[in-house]
Amino acid sequence: MARVTVIPVMLILSFFQRKALFSTSLASGQPDVVDALGLHNVLRITKHESRVILSWNNNLTKEETENYTVKYILSYKFFNTTHERKERLQGKKKIIRLELHSGFNAKVKTQLFAKETEDVIKESGWTEFTYKAPPVYIQNLSCIIYNISSFNCIWHIKAEAPEDIQIFFSYRHVGKDFECQQYIKNAGKKNIGCHMKEMYFQPSRKINLNITVRDLRNKSRGLSYYKAFTPQRIEKLNPPINISVSLENRSIKIHWKPPPTIGSASNKCFLYQVKITDRKIVDVTAEKYEYPFHKPANKCAAQVRVKKEICIRNKIWSEWSEPVFIHDEKAVDVMLLSLTLFFLLIFLGGLLICTCRRYRCLEVITMPVPHPSDNIRTWLSADETRHQKQISVQMKMHSEITMGIPEENGDENIQQQKCLKEFGLEDLQG
Repeated sequence: MARVTVIPVMLILSFFQRKALFSTSLASGQPDVVDALGLHNVLRITKHESRVILSWNNNLTKEETENYTVKYILSYKFFNTTHERKERLQGKKKIIRLELHSGFNAKVKTQLFAKETEDVIKESGWTEFTYKAPPVYIQNLSCIIYNISSFNCIWHIKAEAPEDIQIFFSYRHVGKDFECQQYIKNAGKKNIGCHMKEMYFQPSRKINLNITVRDLRNKSRGLSYYKAFTPQRIEKLNPPINISVSLENRSIKIHWKPPPTIGSASNKCFLYQVKITDRKIVDVTAEKYEYPFHKPANKCAAQVRVKKEICIRNKIWSEWSEPVFIHDEKAVDVMLLSLTLFFLLIFLGGLLICTCRRYRCLEVITMPVPHPSDNIRTWLSADETRHQKQISVQMKMHSEITMGIPEENGDENIQQQKCLKEFGLEDLQG
């Protein structure tokens, strides 16, 4: 049941303060902003499960509301934060979502504006209020949707959390409640995350998380923390698909397609980043990228990643795609030719070896020379003996001829030389 807290702020009004309500500034000639003692507000706090409704009333008269434009300034700051949020409202109500905060400080004041000039005519003082919520024992809650249907949430447990607590997780989406399918635990067996798969997400409907902290000893109802996410804001896309790279006219041309998504798949929704070896990462909104490549390296790689940016802001980038390698066309041609020749030589060599093995070419080439038989050896020895005897006889005849013929006969010496040449003994003459 909702709880309502009323905070009256009663200020004492005096006759002299009422008389000074519309004093005039002599320097500017414009109505000055009067001290705000003439106005006050009453704050009301209504606590719901995941939010606090802050509402207020004022003591403006009917004449004041008809003659002036009434606006309110609301300022509030959560505990343990330094950022103060300030809004200007025309209504008298503000919903503040606690999420994982244990309370906040808020203040509000009323302003009256001239309808013709929008100058501030009158304003109240601040009405302040401090709201303390139950302690929060978890921090750094982070959730992500990936692969279209998988959902992960992780959190940390604060050091001051009681020892015997356990944390339970569920969420509500498109009117259905889902309990955690698989908890992620730390070394102390405390639940610090939840993994769910094969889920359906409608991008226009929020995911409302409910994280309940229970004391296992007391078995009490426990504390519940709430946080809402828009599915497309926490979706981690897969890398772009169908990536192709070409090198044409000294320019690199890269094309790709966006990955599947649970939200809009319009081309205008995606923001891409292209990374090429030794070059800066560039943002691209189209599904292609081209740049001049005057001095191409022998080999470089291109990668692309994506996130939702334009249709809905998403801070989560996909992983980089697998690298696609870029080669210089000439280098590629030479490499292909070299590889072709190399494999052709290997093929021809293998074919030659197989042919030689089939027809026993190697056996014929490498066949050892047989040793001669004993008969052949005897025959060769006898033939050699006869040859040596013949040479001895020819030498003896030569000696006799040389001794019996006078040297002065030149014609005869020439005849003798021819004779020796015919018998192959000219080398023995000297």
